[in-house]
Amino acid sequence: MRIRSLGVIDDAVVELSPGFTAVTGETGAGKTMVVTSLGLLLGGRADPALVRIGAKSAVVEGRISVGPQAPAALRAEEAGAELDDGALLISRTLSAEGRSRAHVGGRSVPVGLLQELADDLVAVHGQTDQQGLLRPARQRQALDRYAGDAVAVPLAKYTAAHRRLRAVATELEELTTRARERSQEADLLRFGLDEIAAVEPQAGEDIELAAEAERLGHAEALASAATVAHASLAGNPEDPEGVDATTLVAGAHRALEAVRSHDQELAALAERLGEIGILMADVAGELASYADGLDADPLRLAAVEERRAALNHLTRKYGHDIAAVLAWGEESAARLTELDGDDDRIGELTAERDALRAELGDLAQTLTDARTASAKRFADAVTAELAELAMPHARVTVEIRQTEVAEDADGIEVGGRTVAYGPAGADEVELLLAPHPGAPPRPIAKGASGGELSRVMLAVEVVFAGSDPVPTYLFDEVDAGVGGKAAVEVGRRLARLAKSAQVVVVTHLPQVAAFADRQLLVAKTNDGSVTRSGVKVLEGEERVRELSRMLAGQEDSETARAHAEELLETARTGS
Repeated sequence: MRIRSLGVIDDAVVELSPGFTAVTGETGAGKTMVVTSLGLLLGGRADPALVRIGAKSAVVEGRISVGPQAPAALRAEEAGAELDDGALLISRTLSAEGRSRAHVGGRSVPVGLLQELADDLVAVHGQTDQQGLLRPARQRQALDRYAGDAVAVPLAKYTAAHRRLRAVATELEELTTRARERSQEADLLRFGLDEIAAVEPQAGEDIELAAEAERLGHAEALASAATVAHASLAGNPEDPEGVDATTLVAGAHRALEAVRSHDQELAALAERLGEIGILMADVAGELASYADGLDADPLRLAAVEERRAALNHLTRKYGHDIAAVLAWGEESAARLTELDGDDDRIGELTAERDALRAELGDLAQTLTDARTASAKRFADAVTAELAELAMPHARVTVEIRQTEVAEDADGIEVGGRTVAYGPAGADEVELLLAPHPGAPPRPIAKGASGGELSRVMLAVEVVFAGSDPVPTYLFDEVDAGVGGKAAVEVGRRLARLAKSAQVVVVTHLPQVAAFADRQLLVAKTNDGSVTRSGVKVLEGEERVRELSRMLAGQEDSETARAHAEELLETARTGS
């Protein structure tokens, strides 16, 4: 993590290694700025007063190792961020005017995304800044992991049943809330289908009737034209002297036939005239038949127009032609069958919903029993840890409760009561603390003082170690109000927690710092005008000198040095 122009820190790089890292330094050197910087990377509130005097902005950049399938990595990729060789690059810029910008994996993102990532990356425990296990939802998740298969197996079944119930409930609500709309739709469809059935239209009928109506409406003109055309081709019996086309063509054909043997070209023309004569005779015959068969019956015309009017009524409402009307009828009949089947579907879904609620009730009871048994073991373990952390009279309990709802509300029956439920069961889990005998148990965020809260959370995290998936823990003021043997126990437990996660502790107690795998010193120098802070990794003699200063305020005190070396040996051997 690189910090620039933040508080007393001008430009510093903090390398947080795996295991247990202790951050130490004199009061005012800037240890708190390390915690503040991490808080900014996690989406904490941006206070412009944090910007170093004279600087335009403060910048905090962090490189966090994450697995490619880790929730934080997947969420960052959804936002368009890219991993850099298995690491997530996060930066936060805070201007002196109060503007704040955040970047993840090279992509500008809302600050809210940093807060989402923080849930899966770091658990912060301090007197004023608490995350992670102070939230009841996280407490339930951690308790479930602590319980192991006793909860995991029924929870998997419960989750699957709950998911199916949500799907059934959604479909059922849609069907029931739209019952009136579906009824109106069904009525309209039935009315339309009844109208079509009453007319009984046939495919192509509208086209055929239009042609017939056109013919019947002009029957006299058509008959006259056919008669005149016939007379022109075949002659008029009433005018024996008249000349017709058939006679003329026949005369021309006979004239050519008489000489066709003398010239092939003329013979070909004679053939064509013969064909024309035959064609004209055929046309004349069809004209005579057409004229004789033409129906000029006004009653038939009226019937055709009446039928066309009935068909037009359908095409105005259900399609641009009869083919479209028939297609609408087929689709509407299928839709009506579907709507008529909704009542049966509602019955099926209602039965399935009730069965799923009953199943969830049984599984929720199993979850409650398993959580209750695990909660007792957990509470006893945390209470025992607190006794070693200078809180001998404190007692932690786990409250597992359900919220009753009205019988007609959306609930499930657990233990003879109708209670609210969610994706993880019907239980609300909350850690309670009674700091001394006679004190009522209260939520841990309210039951502990500022100096006690980090120790309570340390005890909780130690017991939950390996169960809570958060990879990094930050403790600020975890050692407030303790010393001596209790301080040694704080250090020992932090070291134990560091075996399964990365632990960062800001401390002023040498007993705690001695247990760290790595110790960082935040030191400041003053050149008369600008205060600069640097962060240095302490090793060997330098670490002994810093522990001596923390013990006695004197780096070169032989007694303090001997005590510091003894503390380091105690931490190394675990004795």
